[in-house]
This record gives sequence, structure tokens and C-alpha cells, in this order.
Amino acid sequence: MLLEIKNLNVHYGMAEALKGVSMSIAEGEIIALIGANGAGKTTTLRTISGLKTPTSGSIWFQGQRIDGLPAHHIVKRGIAHIPEGRVVFAPMTVLDNLKMGAYLRKDKAKVTEDLEAIYQHFPVLKERRNQLSGSLSGGEQQMLAIARALMSSPQLLLMDEPSMGLSPVMVEEVSNIIQDINQSGISIILVEQNAQMALELANRAYVLEVGRITIEGNAQQLASDSRIKEAYLGT
Repeated sequence: MLLEIKNLNVHYGMAEALKGVSMSIAEGEIIALIGANGAGKTTTLRTISGLKTPTSGSIWFQGQRIDGLPAHHIVKRGIAHIPEGRVVFAPMTVLDNLKMGAYLRKDKAKVTEDLEAIYQHFPVLKERRNQLSGSLSGGEQQMLAIARALMSSPQLLLMDEPSMGLSPVMVEEVSNIIQDINQSGISIILVEQNAQMALELANRAYVLEVGRITIEGNAQQLASDSRIKEAYLGT
């Protein structure tokens, strides 16, 4: 397994956000994490990426324990986090945002090569490379957030609501981008309110309810589960 979470408990003050969560992702997989608002999906990603410290339990990446490490150390190990709401550096140019994604890297020649690959994959970012990021459309900002994370050269990408607030055309574009990223060899943990999209993209899925994993399994099988259909697919 690339990443293993074992019996994770996380608190915000006295409130328990995650209650004994255990999950894993293998190399090359897409894992969907679905559930209602407040179920603990974002907290799970924030804890993996070091933005939140767990109360107990452990997180293992490539056989090494990473829970409790500073967030920048986790980025250096190969985990990139695209937070909910895109969160680009609005006063900075598109190019400077991309360079920030590679801030911890020392392989400058490879960074330049990766930047050119990003421009090929996201031609709109090349067109707008000298434009302030805050002036981009919502879809363009989402592309920039994804591209900036890829500039860190991750092995595991944590994506929190990448389709939120986007037009149906852009949702389809983001879905295609996620597939392309995965086909390049990067594993993905995908948090999505658009459960249908998430289950179509994923190999496996976990359902979080009030901080606990209540259902897990093959994503296609879960998409046919009557409980999932009723609660998350509206069918």
C-alpha cells in the first residue's frame, strides 16, 4: 500500500471529527471519499497532509509513519493537497503560483521540464502565465490549483471538491484531467459532493458518516448499492 491510515481519531477542541478511521490506497489507485457535509472528509485530507494533528492513530506513507510531521515535510515526501475552494495566490501571477508549487524542489532542470509539460497539458495557463491568478475564471483557477500541486512532483494527490462551483462543461474537463493525472502514475484520494462523478472515476470508495467509515468497497459496486443511491446519488 502507498498510504495506510490506522484507527485515526481527530478532535477540534472537545468535538471528535474522526472516530477510528482506517483506510488505504495502493499505488496507481483512485480512492473516492464520499459523505454528507460535516462527515469528516476534509478533516481526513487535512490530517494526511499535516495541516491537522491527530489525537491518536497513525498514518503511514511508503512504509514510513508521517502523522505529526510538519506539512512541508509531507509535501517533500510526495503528497500534494489541493484544498477545497481552489485557494490560489490571487495577487501573484499564474507563473509565480506554479513556481510556488515547486518551491521545495532542488532539481531545477526537471522543474523547468515539468513546467513545460504543465503548459502542454493546460494551454490556458501558458496563455495566462503573466496574468494575476485572482483574475482567472473559477475553472481556470481550479486548473491552476491542480497544476500547482503537480509542480511538487507528487506520488499521491489529495483533491478536495475539485468540481465545486464549476459549470457542467468544466466539471467534465476536471474529470478528464483527474483521469489523465492518474494514468500518469499518480495515486489520488478524491473528496467529492458529486458522488456520481467520484464513483465513476474511482477504483474503490469509502463512505464517511459523522466521522466514521460505514461502507467501503469497489466503487462500481457501491454505485449500484441502494443505500448509496438513495443517500448520495439521488436515485
